[in-house]
Amino acid sequence: MAAAWPELEAAARERRRELALAGAAVAERVAAGGGRLPAAVLALPLLRSLELSGCPALRELGPGLAAALPALHTLVLRDNALGPAGLGEGLGGPLPALRLLDLSGNGLEALPAALGGAAGAEPAAEPAFPQLRSLNLSGNRLRELGPGLAGAAPQLQALQLTGNRLRVLPGGLLPPAGAVPGGPFPLLSRLEAADNEVAELGADIAALPALKSLDVANNRLQELPAALADCPRLKEANFRGNQLKDKRLEKMVNGCQTKAILEYLRAGGRGKGKAESAREEARKKKREKQQQKKDSGDGEQDELEEASKLMVKVLHVSENPAPLVVKASPGIKDVRPFIVCCVLKGVNLKPGNALKRFLSMQTKLHEDICEKRTAATIATHDLQLIKGPLRYDVQPPDELKITPLGRKEIKAKDLLRQLQLEAEEQRKQKKRQNVSGLHKYLQLLDGKDNYPCLVDAEGSVISFPPITNSEKTKIRKDTRDLFLEVTSDTSLQICKDVMDTLILKIAELNRFTLENKEDSGSDNESDAFCGPVNLNPGQNVQPVNFPLVVEQVRVVDTDGNLKVLYPSKTDLTTVSSLLTVIR
Repeated sequence: MAAAWPELEAAARERRRELALAGAAVAERVAAGGGRLPAAVLALPLLRSLELSGCPALRELGPGLAAALPALHTLVLRDNALGPAGLGEGLGGPLPALRLLDLSGNGLEALPAALGGAAGAEPAAEPAFPQLRSLNLSGNRLRELGPGLAGAAPQLQALQLTGNRLRVLPGGLLPPAGAVPGGPFPLLSRLEAADNEVAELGADIAALPALKSLDVANNRLQELPAALADCPRLKEANFRGNQLKDKRLEKMVNGCQTKAILEYLRAGGRGKGKAESAREEARKKKREKQQQKKDSGDGEQDELEEASKLMVKVLHVSENPAPLVVKASPGIKDVRPFIVCCVLKGVNLKPGNALKRFLSMQTKLHEDICEKRTAATIATHDLQLIKGPLRYDVQPPDELKITPLGRKEIKAKDLLRQLQLEAEEQRKQKKRQNVSGLHKYLQLLDGKDNYPCLVDAEGSVISFPPITNSEKTKIRKDTRDLFLEVTSDTSLQICKDVMDTLILKIAELNRFTLENKEDSGSDNESDAFCGPVNLNPGQNVQPVNFPLVVEQVRVVDTDGNLKVLYPSKTDLTTVSSLLTVIR
C-alpha cells in the first residue's frame, strides 16, 4: 500500500507552484515507495519549483517527470542517492522552462542522457533545456563530461563541477568545432571544478567566450596553458592547491591577482617547448593584426561602434563612503529567500514621457522575463526617500502594514481582501475571467503564513513583494537616483538575470531620452520600447554616452556575513554585448 503524502495532497488542493520536501518522515515514505519520487508529484502540472533534498532513500526519479511538469522552472535534487540510470529515465524528455537544475551530492558517474551524456547518442534536433542557466553537478563521481551538454543547454551561464573525479578540463565538455551553431556555451561565465583530479587544463578553455570566473583549485595541474591569457573576459581564477612545476608561477597563484597571472602566462612564463612557443608566436601575430585593423578605417568603425554602446560604471563598496546594506532575517528563507539589490545613479525622467516609458518598461519586464512575477518581482524606489540600513524580513499578514502605491496605509491581509473584491468586481463588469493590475498576482501568496517585506531604518515597509511598493519611496519625474530590488522564491541566479536586464533597459531609456529631446508636453509615448535604440541611418547623429553609475549593495545575514553582492565581477554578463561595464 502506497504511503500517504499530505504535502502533495495540500499542494494539489491549493494549486501550489512551489514544493519543497525534506526531513526524516519524507525519507521514510520515499523508502517505502521503493526509493522513487512519489507518483503524486506528477499530478501537479502547475509546479514551477520542486525541491527534494537530503533524502538518502531517493535512488531514482521514476519516468514521466518532463511530460508531467512542463512548467518546471527550478529542480533541486541535492544530497540524495540518485544514480545515472534512474535519473536519466526520470528526466526523460525536455524541460523547456527549466532555468536551475541542482543535482549536487548524489552518485552520478556520467551525465544523464537528457543532459547529453549518453555515449554515442545522436544529438537532439532541439535543445532539451533551452532556458537552463545554472547547473550544479558538484559532489558526484563524474569522470568525464560528454559533448552533448553544449547542445542540450546552450544558454548555460554557471556550471559547478566541484568535488568529482574529472581528469581533463574542458575535455569532452566542448564538442567538435561547428557541432553547435554559434559555438558552444556562448554565455558560460562561471566554471567551478575545484577538488577534482584534473591533470590537464586544455588550451581550448579559451573557446569559452564569456568565461569570467574559473576555479580549478586542489587538482593535479603541473602547468597552466598560455591560452588562458586569450580568454577575453576572464577576471577571476583560482589555481591554488596544484603542484605547478613553475615555482614562480606557483608563488603568484598563491598571492597575486588573476590579471598578473594572465600577464605572466601571456609573456611566456618559464619552460616553454617548441609547440608552445609556436602558439605564442601565432597569438602575437594575431594581436598585431588586430592592432593594424584598429589603425585602419575598419578600426575607426570598430571604435565608433564601441563608443556607441551603452555604458555603466560600477562603484565598488570599498570606494563608497556610505554604502547601502540590506540585512536578511532568518525567517525569509522559508517565504521568499532570494533578493538582489543595487543603486543606479544618473537617470533622467523629467523630459516628456520618460517616466511613463520607465513604468511601461517595468511592466513589460514583469510580464516577460519575470514570467508574470512568478519567477521574480522588480521594485524600484527613489533613493533619496530611502532610510538605510534596510531589513529584508517576514511579518504575519495581520501585522504587516504598508502604504501601497496610490492607496492609504493598510494591513497586508486587508489589502489582499480588498484586491480580491476588486478582482471579483472586474470580472463581473467585464464578464470575463482575466483581471488586470495587482489583482492577477494575488494567488502568488496562497498558503503563506508570513509575507515578505523590505523595511527601512524607520520601520516603514517600502516593499511588499510580489504585490506592491510603498507610496513612501515612489519614483517621480525629478527622481535621479534609484534603489533597485529584485526578489524571487525560485533562485538567486534568476534575480541576477532580471537585474542585469533591468539595468540594460534603464540605460537604453536614458539614452533614448538624451537623444530624443522632448519638451514637457510631448505626447510621443513609446510604450513598445523594449530593445536597443536604433539611430536613423539617414541622420548624422553622434552617440551620446553618459554612463550611469551602479553602486554595489551587499545583502548580509543578521550576523553580518555576506549573502550576495551585486554587481559582482561576474554579473552583467548576459547583457555584455549591448552594455559596456566600467569596473
